[in-house]
Amino acid sequence: MPEQPAVEIALDEPLDKLHEECGIFGVYGPGEDVANLTYFGLYALQHRGQESAGIAVSDGLTIRVHKEMGLVSQVFDQEALLDMPGHISLGHTRYSTTGSTKVVNAQPMVFNHGQIGPVAYGHNGNLINTAELRHEMLEQGMQFTTTSDTEVIGALLSRTPGDSIEVVLRRSLPRLEGAYCLMLSTRNQLVAARDPLGIRPLCLGRLGDVDAPGGGGYIVASETCALDVVGASFVREIDPGEIVVIDAAGVRSSNINKPVPTHAMCSFEFIYFARPDSVMMGRSLYESRVNMGRELAAESPAEADIVIPIPDSATPAAVGYAEASGIPYVEGMIKSRYITRTFIQPNQRLREAGIRLKFNPMRHLLDGRRVVLVDDSIVRGTTTRRLVQELRRAGASEVHVRVASPPIVWPCFMGIDIASRGELIAAHNTEPEIAALVGADSLRYLSIDGLKRAVDQQSGEGFCFACFDGAYPLQVPQQLEMDKLALES
Repeated sequence: MPEQPAVEIALDEPLDKLHEECGIFGVYGPGEDVANLTYFGLYALQHRGQESAGIAVSDGLTIRVHKEMGLVSQVFDQEALLDMPGHISLGHTRYSTTGSTKVVNAQPMVFNHGQIGPVAYGHNGNLINTAELRHEMLEQGMQFTTTSDTEVIGALLSRTPGDSIEVVLRRSLPRLEGAYCLMLSTRNQLVAARDPLGIRPLCLGRLGDVDAPGGGGYIVASETCALDVVGASFVREIDPGEIVVIDAAGVRSSNINKPVPTHAMCSFEFIYFARPDSVMMGRSLYESRVNMGRELAAESPAEADIVIPIPDSATPAAVGYAEASGIPYVEGMIKSRYITRTFIQPNQRLREAGIRLKFNPMRHLLDGRRVVLVDDSIVRGTTTRRLVQELRRAGASEVHVRVASPPIVWPCFMGIDIASRGELIAAHNTEPEIAALVGADSLRYLSIDGLKRAVDQQSGEGFCFACFDGAYPLQVPQQLEMDKLALES
């Protein structure tokens, strides 16, 4: 039998999880080491994308860009950062949803505007009218070198007349449909913009004393945890539909002139995407996730001896479940934090070894015990099935799976990598059927109402729950909808 080729397994990425697109971090800081600050800020946002990383720095005359495939620590060393002097920086870490995994799609990208000059920019989110905009510009003679919707945004901006970046953005951004947080750097300005629905997060921070001679500045970041890492103070969230410009004159704000029926922050930022030490919409994400576990325990109790999380993403929810249920919380699985990628042969024994390399059950805690296994979400169910098998192999007498989010039954069109509804285990199976498929004694999900209570928003106002209820905040183009919904069987 011929030898099968090795397969590269990304063990550093969560298995069978949703992925969101990117993290962005920028500094306006005369007198600050902006390249190194951005390096640390991107480190804090590494969970938002592990495919590529890049930094652009302006010294007022030249914009220098360094970007490659890989993690932040792999892309940058001290030599690269020392070669990027300046007072304005823009950093990006990427997970692709639109556009393939190639260095040409890495960000920041740069376009030249006839009236403004060079502009570096990065993008977090996903547009739903990329094909329409791209086709229009191709007919006008525009040449594209990547497959990314981010290049389409840059092409649109480069062709929009205006004597300032604010004017260009106000004229062009109303044409974009979908989720986007944009960060841009001209030679002398750091600029940020958030889509009118507010689907992806973006915040403003202050670094030191901006009024002190030779020090201080402002930071814009996807999450507040990145502000904490570099010692910046949180100022506020950038509002949905807001454009913020930071330069020598200070901070000023204007609005994208595009009314929307509601705001629609992606609820998965609260469930899984963002780090638990971040704050969004005035809420601690750690406490929100603990609340999800409490609500889950109230809705779906279990007769069990211990509660364990799938580390680390479900730990706060498991803490909440244990607290509300009175069942002891233990760390029943240990997660390796030092693995990146490995080449393995594609056979069952080594696939299972890959799972154990990432999550190793604690036999002395599990043997003979009835276990509640708390997860934050389930997409396809493949990892859940393997973990249940591992828990039983470690001696667990019963395994009751509790999921701290509602069942994912609809695809996302605004930045989550669900290719079709056919991928979603909950789209075609009941809870008992899913329990049987993953080998659990029982399986229950948190209800949508329970999720709303957990985030202290019982009306659901301000959030998008479309992957749970199919109520999309924007009308989806027919072809895009067919691509994701037609593959159900």
